[in-house]
Amino acid sequence: MSTAAAGHHEHDDHGPAKGWTRWLYTTNHKDIGTLYLLFALVMFFIGGGMALIIRAELFQPGLQLVDPLFFNSMTTMHALVMIFGVVMPAFVGLANWMIPMMIGGPDMALPRMNNWSFWIMPFAFLLLLSTLFMEGGGPAGGWTLYAPLSLQGPDSFAFVIFSIHFMGISSVMGSINIVATIFNMRAPGMSLMQMPLFVWTWLITAYLLIAVIPVLAGAVTMLLTDRFFGTSFFNAAGGGDPVMYQHIFWFFGHPEVYILILPAFGIISSIIPTFARKPLFGYASMVYATASIAFLSFIVWAHHMFTVGMPLAGEMFFMFATMMISVPTGVKVFNWVATMWRGSMTFETPMLFAIGFLVMFTIGGLSGLMLAITPADIQYHDTYFVVAHFHYVLVPGAIYSIMAATYYWLPKWTGNMYDEKWGKIHFWVSTVFLNVLFFPMHFVGLAGMPRRIPDYNLQFADWNAIATIGAFGFGFSQLIFVYVIFKCIKGGAKATDEVWDGAEGLEWTVPSPAPYHTFEKPPAQYS
Repeated sequence: MSTAAAGHHEHDDHGPAKGWTRWLYTTNHKDIGTLYLLFALVMFFIGGGMALIIRAELFQPGLQLVDPLFFNSMTTMHALVMIFGVVMPAFVGLANWMIPMMIGGPDMALPRMNNWSFWIMPFAFLLLLSTLFMEGGGPAGGWTLYAPLSLQGPDSFAFVIFSIHFMGISSVMGSINIVATIFNMRAPGMSLMQMPLFVWTWLITAYLLIAVIPVLAGAVTMLLTDRFFGTSFFNAAGGGDPVMYQHIFWFFGHPEVYILILPAFGIISSIIPTFARKPLFGYASMVYATASIAFLSFIVWAHHMFTVGMPLAGEMFFMFATMMISVPTGVKVFNWVATMWRGSMTFETPMLFAIGFLVMFTIGGLSGLMLAITPADIQYHDTYFVVAHFHYVLVPGAIYSIMAATYYWLPKWTGNMYDEKWGKIHFWVSTVFLNVLFFPMHFVGLAGMPRRIPDYNLQFADWNAIATIGAFGFGFSQLIFVYVIFKCIKGGAKATDEVWDGAEGLEWTVPSPAPYHTFEKPPAQYS
């Protein structure tokens, strides 16, 4: 890993830190980016292990492996770990690594806060995971922590809420840092409309995080006082309203799902033009589409709540608003396809993951459009169809884009080429098993199988067995990913200055911004 600018590592008057203290005290954006990415990788396997426990129990009908309460704990924890412990830290790690280099800045704007916002994360997750070992077990109210269900859990619930506060503090600090960096550290002459799209998507994502994380903090704090301090925010017996919790939660939760996918759009907008060897089609429309998605994400939250008994006017509004959000998303998909159209395409591993993203993310988008239709959603709600929908958006969406980014930038980060053959094997094995895992969930969902249950009707047995086989195949194929990464870090063929042949050297000048620029000279490539 690059140890650029040793001065950044100084924590006292005795020169740069050495060994593990270097990682503890570092304020270098590359080191912190690396820490975030490695943390996300570790959490990926922890969260994946929880998913395999869920799928193993569902391999056949009947209760065989785990206690139903522990099963519910696993569904709850799996989601919290994957969202807050894998996707978000990985994207923040990529932001730390790439944004300063893409805008020609020397480092992040607030390097010490950067260090602090990373080191809060491991302790937040130690707190969260420790609840599994406490009396009464971990949280079992689903990742949404709906009242009144979550209020009936064990006392370890307080630790869950505490850990969510820590994750939120880390996210907000990271976001403030990203906004400050993008506005204040750009190379002279680089206007906003000349930034790479990855920088744009992160700027917008950071604003979303700053806006909605406090809403989540408020919701879980109200849960905490309901559970331990005798308030009745969500307790109907005391004059509260459990549906109010859903409104507050989803006002955070819907922008959150776009927080999990917008940086992915930026990554794909960097990769596709590189391997199509032509500039991104419709740069400005991509920026406006991203901003539109962010704005609309605030006014669609109650499409998660069509079954709570909203007035018809409310249901109609949220239905049409949700359908509207598919328009800017469709613009993006069109632009990516138009970029590839008649390009001189090659299919290295990052491009394979980008195209896999495009195809499967679109499947997830179309099932999301089905769920936007109010009368249809009343049938689909709380079935495995919903599970299939959001996993098609998040696994080939967020996770694939993180993998694509890793393969794409690893040569820049390490100076070594990764093993192309094993990268392609990783892509194909993952993609086959991913579809074996998630596609059958559409079928059992439409047939009426509810989600978050440890046992189910015999009629769903065949597809569940197939999905479980897919889950174990997909899970273990990620070991190939780890092998490729560590092999690349240790050594391998030296990467050239122009890693991807024909991508015209400085990648940030080609894929994302408009092809012209007004700089006297390009910004420095290395901080």
